[in-house]
Amino acid sequence: MTRDNPIERVRNIGIIAHIDAGKTTVTERILFYTGRTYKIGEVHEGTAVMDWMAQERERGITITAAATTADWNGHRINIIDTPGHVDFTVEVERCLRVLDGGIVVFDAVHGVEPQSETVWRQADRYQVPRICFVNKMDRVGADYWRTIDMIAERLDAKPLPIQIPMGSESEFEGVIDLIEEQAWTFPPGRDEGPVSAPIPAELADEAAKHRDRLIERTAEVDDQLMISYVEGHEVTTTELKKALRRATIANLATPILCGAALRNKGVRPLLDAVIAYLPAPNEVPPVTGTHPETGEPLERRADDDEPFCALAFKIVSDPYVGRLAYFRVYSGHVSEGAAVYNTAQGEKERFGRLLRMHANSREEISDVYAGDIAAAIGLKNTFTGDSLCDPANPILLESITFPEPVVSRSIEPKTKEDQDRLGESLHRLVEEDPTFRTRYDEETGQTIISGMGELHLEVIADRLQREFRVEATVGRPEVAYKETITRSAKAQGRFVRQTGGHGQFAVVDIEITPLERNRGFDFIDATRGGSVPREYVSAVKAGVQQALETGILAGYPVLDVAVSLVDGQHHPVDSSELAFRNAGILAIREVLKRAEPVLLEPIMRLEISTPDNFFGDVLGDINSRRGQVVGVEPRGKLQIISATLPLAESFGYTTDLRSLSQGRATHSMEFDHYKQVPAEVAERVAGGRVAKPARA
Repeated sequence: MTRDNPIERVRNIGIIAHIDAGKTTVTERILFYTGRTYKIGEVHEGTAVMDWMAQERERGITITAAATTADWNGHRINIIDTPGHVDFTVEVERCLRVLDGGIVVFDAVHGVEPQSETVWRQADRYQVPRICFVNKMDRVGADYWRTIDMIAERLDAKPLPIQIPMGSESEFEGVIDLIEEQAWTFPPGRDEGPVSAPIPAELADEAAKHRDRLIERTAEVDDQLMISYVEGHEVTTTELKKALRRATIANLATPILCGAALRNKGVRPLLDAVIAYLPAPNEVPPVTGTHPETGEPLERRADDDEPFCALAFKIVSDPYVGRLAYFRVYSGHVSEGAAVYNTAQGEKERFGRLLRMHANSREEISDVYAGDIAAAIGLKNTFTGDSLCDPANPILLESITFPEPVVSRSIEPKTKEDQDRLGESLHRLVEEDPTFRTRYDEETGQTIISGMGELHLEVIADRLQREFRVEATVGRPEVAYKETITRSAKAQGRFVRQTGGHGQFAVVDIEITPLERNRGFDFIDATRGGSVPREYVSAVKAGVQQALETGILAGYPVLDVAVSLVDGQHHPVDSSELAFRNAGILAIREVLKRAEPVLLEPIMRLEISTPDNFFGDVLGDINSRRGQVVGVEPRGKLQIISATLPLAESFGYTTDLRSLSQGRATHSMEFDHYKQVPAEVAERVAGGRVAKPARA
């Protein structure tokens, strides 16, 4: 079979932004205007197609990334609407990994907000070309030009406004297209298209000034346009569009548009901009990977005739069809029932049914091609970040890295029946969400669930009850502390057991060294002369890793350390992998005592928007919670406070802030870094929890 639309007419885009900037509202309008839906869904009414989960409709926020497909002017647009809340940042991370372009939505009143910065940095990391849509131009306090200045300053971007607004707040009536040199107004009826008209005389000079500025700034990043500009040739519309497209795809500039999605203003021109400036799959660099056995660098071009290569980026437990794996095809094509190779797991898999998703509804398809985003049933051993490829041409793509959970809660089933279902249900949720973890605490006999925030774990508990029919009691939130060391130290671990037959004998000498924050764990084999035989080194490493899972201060994981195996002893008969593993555990127990361990706590980045008259109270409250104010910025009648706050002091902050400000202050919070806990707090934390030694 051949594909139903050429690859150059495909766009894979994500819609990303801070919470409440209007991502889902923009997506709903796109679906309506492209004919994908016949009725516009509204977030505030709980009728948005893309917010299909009960938890999303109740809270009015996006929780899980939803994929859909729409057609516009002969182009196929695969769209992923992502969450804006920091607790669900994993959804943005994995979607940006597989997308070719993005629409970043900004609130014209608040401009660049903290989560806007986070998603922008994520897009930078994956080098995703972007266009920006400044939304809510009809709201009181909307300021298009201030938002553009913030994009340049806070995001270190090169914004190029290709539209300017006609009016703002309640006077916002349309936009002037600087490239086509025409005005667009938007009639109130949903079904009426935008109306094109000449630029109003009173705005002609301003439009001409901004168009000249657009040409000048585009020429700074595009050599071809620079030649025309320097030589004084008149720049045509076509020439300017091509130059802007090249600059956008090369991530040298970002086109800016504006509108008011809730009032159906500016969405059609935004769709035109997606086609005009964001890349097709064959216009981005080929995907790179390595050969799973030789490590040789490989690449795959976005071409149907190349060997098949895809990345699974999301696993979903669907109540109707079972386990669904979302995947992006980078090269080649595959049909229903085809056998593929999962290079990450080293397993052969077989595609069952292939599906094109529209939020939570499905459309069966028989084939997928380079550039497509689809879902498959039947991939039993495939997980988020796994590479799928042609068995004859294996390639291992770079996986997706996810942040560590920062909040934990205990969860206890109410009945024996619930107990039986809880384990399986949690396992399915862990498969879906790589930032959700679960473990059994042998000391307390409790199951502990960990996630990115209070809301994250609330939603998990709600899903357990509704989707999986598990009734459970969830405990109070707890901070996911970590432990690390402050100095290097050496120690020996001896595991010697004599029994009637073969004994157990292993001796290891290790050195532990602190690493910079967020470096994780390194293991170095520095032995000489075979003092520890090669086949036992991996057993020592396994024992070291096991022991580091429970530190000696309060039983929390130890991170940011390098462990070197420097020497050891073995016995030709009595040595075994088990003996060396246990020797590694004993050595870590001893060396941690000598390395001056300290406790680390997660620090959150906080941004608060408060009216002037509550400023002092809000500031005092931050200081009382061990917070530190980083900066204050006046914005109209509001004060924007940037601060850092220990996660332990942040529980219940939303309620307290509402009380302090009569409900008028708002805030956003996201994880920033780990920091050493003050001595008196460390003593309280360690005293309240007995250290749990690693078991040999």
